[in-house]
Amino acid sequence: MLRVAVVGSGPSGVYTAQSLVQQDPEVLVDVLDRLPAPYGLVRYGVAPDHEKIKSLQNNLRTVLEHDRVRFLGGVRIGRGPGELPGARLRELYHAVVYCVGAATDRHLGIPGEELPGSWSATQFVSWYSAHPDAVDDGFVHGARSAVVIGVGNVAVDVARMLARGPAELSPTDIPQAALTALAASRVTDIHMVGRRGPSQARFTTKELRELGSLPDTQVVVDEAELALDPAYADPSALPAAQRRNVEALRGWATVSPSGAARRIRLRFFRRPVELLAAGGRVGAVRFERTVPDGTGGVTGTGQYEDIEAQLVLRSVGYRGVPLDGLPFDAAHGTVPHLAGRVLRGDSPSLGEYVAGWIKRGPTGVIGTNRPCAKETATSLLADAAALVRQERPEDPLTALRAAGFRPVEWAGWQAIERAEAELGATLGRGVVKLPDWNSLMAAAGAAGIP
Repeated sequence: MLRVAVVGSGPSGVYTAQSLVQQDPEVLVDVLDRLPAPYGLVRYGVAPDHEKIKSLQNNLRTVLEHDRVRFLGGVRIGRGPGELPGARLRELYHAVVYCVGAATDRHLGIPGEELPGSWSATQFVSWYSAHPDAVDDGFVHGARSAVVIGVGNVAVDVARMLARGPAELSPTDIPQAALTALAASRVTDIHMVGRRGPSQARFTTKELRELGSLPDTQVVVDEAELALDPAYADPSALPAAQRRNVEALRGWATVSPSGAARRIRLRFFRRPVELLAAGGRVGAVRFERTVPDGTGGVTGTGQYEDIEAQLVLRSVGYRGVPLDGLPFDAAHGTVPHLAGRVLRGDSPSLGEYVAGWIKRGPTGVIGTNRPCAKETATSLLADAAALVRQERPEDPLTALRAAGFRPVEWAGWQAIERAEAELGATLGRGVVKLPDWNSLMAAAGAAGIP
């Protein structure tokens, strides 16, 4: 009987498990995650006010409750203390599929980037999403103006969260500390800045338009900046998504100031060159103005502009990191593969597979993971006859426990869910996420997990 480990319980991992059990009537799948909670970026990356997207957890739950799928949380793969070496994981299963995403963020590589008050958007998202590795370092404390560098959906998310009020956030599952901090925030100006033009921005129109519906918040756009884009005057030749973006921005460019308490300013053709200090922390971002170069890129003009900011969030993309025992393409931040089969040199490595961002890079939306996972599962099952000839333990979980691991099983996760519902009730709210390792593991322990 084929036993498969899927490392990562986000959409790519769960879709891989789903595709495996749908295509093979006997395969047994263990979905491992270093966190005691499943769902990956659906739980820890989707903004709390996007409840419709977060409801995708219900679909992922159905897969993880399948009678041939088992969730094993709190199992970290690596060579450090308390970690399971990748080579040992391969000894426990006939095949391993790595679905670990892109675990780090890209840097700007400019002076001042490490100043206090300068963060990646990933760190900010982790904080308001209650990721147990997050730090609460006063993101918004003392800030009046924030600069978000990047014009993708994550940049839109963090800009929107900075503009949300407590009445809108309290009904969500945002952790209490983040809710309290954002409720007390004095940020009134949020600048979202891109180095290229509006027709090349990466946000989706639905996310973009949502900014215009925020209470007591005005979206401000400078038509002179938009007009630098060659496609602005006549966007009819653009793909539909980009055309709709330009049309939404065009509408905002003609709106007079409203006197709203907060402003989200969408800026284009600005390239960050330095973060400037004030009082020992970031105080402004220096941008070089850019213009289209005629080939889809931009070139600097030698003209500079400083935008005040006590909070800077960079949202310029994600990047995969090397995995214990696997080859790694450092140029692309991915694992080399052929249709999901890990390549060692030019040859597929029997029993090692990848899916999701670590396979294809940080591209696409949640749904993009479905065909990606199916391709990998199909490759794995095509290798099944060779895989099952390898001797493996009768039950890998028994071997893990014998080695000192105490995985959080599904009952442990259900106990965490109950604890989060109880916490919300005590605060007069709905479900409220547990924000740290100790509280998560203590809740899981209520289900008999040491």
